[in-house]
Amino acid sequence: MSAKAVRLDKLLANLGYGSRREIQALARMGEIRLDGEGLSDAGARITLAPDLPGRLTVEGEPIDPLPGLCLMLHKPVGVTCSHKEAGPLVYGLLPERWRRREPPLSTVGRLDKDTSGLLLLTDDGSLLHRIISPKANVAKRYQVTLARALDGSEEAALASGTLMLDGEDRPLLPVAMEAQDATHCAVTLTEGRYHQVRRMFAALGNHVEALHRDRVGGLDLPADLPAGDFRILAEPDISALFSAGL
Repeated sequence: MSAKAVRLDKLLANLGYGSRREIQALARMGEIRLDGEGLSDAGARITLAPDLPGRLTVEGEPIDPLPGLCLMLHKPVGVTCSHKEAGPLVYGLLPERWRRREPPLSTVGRLDKDTSGLLLLTDDGSLLHRIISPKANVAKRYQVTLARALDGSEEAALASGTLMLDGEDRPLLPVAMEAQDATHCAVTLTEGRYHQVRRMFAALGNHVEALHRDRVGGLDLPADLPAGDFRILAEPDISALFSAGL
């Protein structure tokens, strides 16, 4: 199948570089170049080849990643997974121009404001739905800090598939738990119910003091990715998302 071609001004406008009129002005000024040659016609059709970001420059800089972008963000505590809520938002951690992309970047599920860790974002709707689909069975692992010591019954209760959350009439699917010390454990689950980890420990008579997600599927949050930073995922990373279940 041949690569798709689009108008230069539409491509760059959808990547957030400005309106089509602003893109046209950049082209007239010689600020858009392909393989080192100026592109003065903003209506020229450009082939969306995988190597295009390394060949097309705007004002001397390679263009941003093409649509089909997927990235991991190390979400800090205190930042919200929303476009509209008050306070710091995860989208504010991305380059300003990326917030004008079309199609827009969306979070793959959510981490609540008080939870840190691995958050995926993508502009690929089919990939997003594939990751969150129950059929994909993509597991998520959380590191949990508890207010009170574990009593030894939690692992069996979580694995039983019978634990009920307050206000719900359907039990949780089995959750794998690994105790690390008296007040720390790791839990791995495939569901994504509202505040699930906090609520399931509340159902067991405990309280989650801190929560951090460090794995989605077979993809780990890198130890060298600081809170607030992000990394663009390559195809092997995306494949890893689907390589490990519960």
